[in-house]
Amino acid sequence: MILQLISAFIGTVAFSILFNVRKKYFLYCGITGTCGWLVYLLTYHITSGKMIANFLAAIMVMFLSRTFAVSKQCPLTVFLIPGIFPLVPGAGIYYTAYEITQRQFDKVLINGMDTFQTAVVIALAISIIITLPSVIFRFTGKLLKWL
Repeated sequence: MILQLISAFIGTVAFSILFNVRKKYFLYCGITGTCGWLVYLLTYHITSGKMIANFLAAIMVMFLSRTFAVSKQCPLTVFLIPGIFPLVPGAGIYYTAYEITQRQFDKVLINGMDTFQTAVVIALAISIIITLPSVIFRFTGKLLKWL
């Protein structure tokens, strides 16, 4: 599990570099992605449900992204886009496209629906947190000001 968390941190920071995030925000992006992946791993271990794990992990990523955005006075996307990177169902998209080329349409339907559901769950979590009042994030931003 520690190796996965380290990989999530490095992957998130690497994606931050590709996304042209300022160097002073790399740590916060890494924390956001790592915390999201930690929530995913713990929830999946407890429930064995991939959708609930993705949902709660995306809630964590979005909550931290808004908190850091308020605290550091920068756009939310600086932390959200790199932070959500570990949760994006890239392998599902790849295998769906591969199975289309192989004409294995029964597998396309299974992998495609699973990938689509994961994407919808992540979008739903983002939508829920974005509707919360900004007062919440000002308060949590003050708590995290020491970071």
